[in-house]
Amino acid sequence: MKNINILSLLFLLIYTASFSQEKLSKNDAINLALENNYSIKIAKNKVKIAVNNASIYNSGYLPKIAVNAGAAYNNATTEFTSQAGVESELNNAESKLYNASLGLNYTLFDGFGRSYNYKKLKETHNLSGLEAETIIENSILQIFSIYYQVAQLTENNLNILESLNISKQRFERAKYSFDYGQSTKLQLLNAEVDVNNDSIKYINTQRLLANAKRDLNLLLGRTVTINFTVDTAVEFNLTFNYKSLLEKAKSYNIEMQKVSKNIELSNFDIKINKANLYPSLSLNSSYGFNKSDNDATFTFAEQLSKGINAGISLNWNLFDGGSTKTRVQNAKIVADNLQVQKDQVENELERTIANALEIYNNALFILTAEEKNVETNKRNFSRTEEQFKLGQITTIEFRQAQINLLNAQSNLNQAKYDAKNAELKLLQLTGELLNIEF
Repeated sequence: MKNINILSLLFLLIYTASFSQEKLSKNDAINLALENNYSIKIAKNKVKIAVNNASIYNSGYLPKIAVNAGAAYNNATTEFTSQAGVESELNNAESKLYNASLGLNYTLFDGFGRSYNYKKLKETHNLSGLEAETIIENSILQIFSIYYQVAQLTENNLNILESLNISKQRFERAKYSFDYGQSTKLQLLNAEVDVNNDSIKYINTQRLLANAKRDLNLLLGRTVTINFTVDTAVEFNLTFNYKSLLEKAKSYNIEMQKVSKNIELSNFDIKINKANLYPSLSLNSSYGFNKSDNDATFTFAEQLSKGINAGISLNWNLFDGGSTKTRVQNAKIVADNLQVQKDQVENELERTIANALEIYNNALFILTAEEKNVETNKRNFSRTEEQFKLGQITTIEFRQAQINLLNAQSNLNQAKYDAKNAELKLLQLTGELLNIEF
């Protein structure tokens, strides 16, 4: 009896403490994930790298300007021998040399390779954005899967707690009846065993709930020990048609967009390689300054030169052994493979949407059936409870009705969140997951 009272106090404290916990809504979870989730942070940084790569500074359109400067000191002894055999010597000839130049180099024309490469960088940036969206979508699905797991365990926990309270009331009734000689010791022991079993089930569910909350906190990028409650309300406002789903998926599905973007990039690769077949024209210009200071052993005490140099150079590789032709042919084959891959992705998408839609419709049917099943079990338990109080049925029959109701409630929770996850999967396939309000 003492153990039962301690358990009751413990469960009451746990249940009361839940009201003071942070209420984490679905929108709050998404906003926290977009800000703090580790995978999403890395994906966003990769997009920043792609933005830098697509900058005008990485395009080849800007000229190259370089400054060079230097200084040198010479001190040399030189011996001379004339054709007549006369020898002479110049000792410790000292000179100081200074130079500086400013040079400019600019490619005027390179067969449009620079232009296509710049466009490719822009499309690569767009592709990195799609890659980031993929990671965000997958992260959101994962977050909602665990969010609904927390919600499911929360509702299961409450149902188990309610069942536990019923078992404790039965135990109190059995103990009272036994004390007054109206029931056997066996009935009292059976009631106590049921209380213990429900207590163990409650504690195990509490453990699973705490683990799920820590998993969700980790995905949200915050301290894993933060306690919170979640919104257990789930709405199904969407109806889906296979044809409209497929049309949306072909236009907005991220995987479809990624393979289309890769085809665009491969077409740029073909053009970039073809650019090697054209001549290149470059402009070179520089301004230079050279000065030397000489001692008395030199004819000139000082020499100074400065001026501008400019020129245009043309380079045309008329034949490179066929390497450019090979690269162009291979790039075309890659483009063909990507088109085949697109057809494959589109075909697989049709299959995946059909399967996902069937799973969703089945989940809604199961949800409706489980809702009816819970109502039936509630009526059955209520009637059984009345008969039990009147002594018309055994404790075994009463316990079975109690278990049936608890199982039906658990199955309903499972069906509810399975249906919601199936709905989210359809939204992901059609590219709408990031555009809806939760």
